[in-house]
Amino acid sequence: MAEPIRNYQTRAVPGAGVDAGIDQGLRAYMIKVYNLMGLGLLITGLAAVGTIMLATTTDPASAVATLPSGQMLTSFGYAIFGSPLRWVVIFAPLAAVLFLSFRVQSMSVAAAQTTFWVYAGLVGLSLSSIFLVYTTASISQTFFATAAAFGALSLYGYTTKRDLTAFGSFLIMGVFGIIIASVINIFLHSSALSFAVSALGVLIFSGLTAYDTQKIKEMYFEGDASDVAGRKAIMGALTLYLDFINLFMFLLQFMGDRR
Repeated sequence: MAEPIRNYQTRAVPGAGVDAGIDQGLRAYMIKVYNLMGLGLLITGLAAVGTIMLATTTDPASAVATLPSGQMLTSFGYAIFGSPLRWVVIFAPLAAVLFLSFRVQSMSVAAAQTTFWVYAGLVGLSLSSIFLVYTTASISQTFFATAAAFGALSLYGYTTKRDLTAFGSFLIMGVFGIIIASVINIFLHSSALSFAVSALGVLIFSGLTAYDTQKIKEMYFEGDASDVAGRKAIMGALTLYLDFINLFMFLLQFMGDRR
């Protein structure tokens, strides 16, 4: 792993020109991270909306199934939501993100970026099912609330002088905790446990947004080769993208109006 920028600064020759160069490079690096993340979210949103448009219909003659909410599914919709193919839709994003995480160091920047776009599209395909559960208006409201919260938390992580390392380690342990609790609740079907998991999820991924932003900032090193910097930016974008998606999903369980 490249040396954090704060270590680089301690060895730099004193002078405003050096610091300005570092700041300019860091700004460009972080802008690239946010741009990649934003484009990933855009791809996810377009994929989700496109999928639900193809999966549902208002024409009874074109419907092959009707949900309890009254929504009618096309043959495509039934295939991805009602047939065994739904398991492929659910687990395909996991396979893609694991592939990118383990292979990124041996991939070219273009290949890593393309894999990230594919992953974002698969997440959109998987998340399209939220339109069957929640109203479109509440999904939109939750998205904008998530964007506002994410922006504030990421700005804090970028600007704070406080070291969030110990805080982040605690939050990562919390992620494993909510994963275990979620698996247990598959069998218990407890509304109280579901509420607790959602509340903890919002808190944990809010904290992780600030922690991950600080970590991504500190991974920057002015002397990195362009391909190394490119791969770092992609993995940084992936990390913040996952924080955003998880924060959005947990908030949706509080703010979303069910159909």
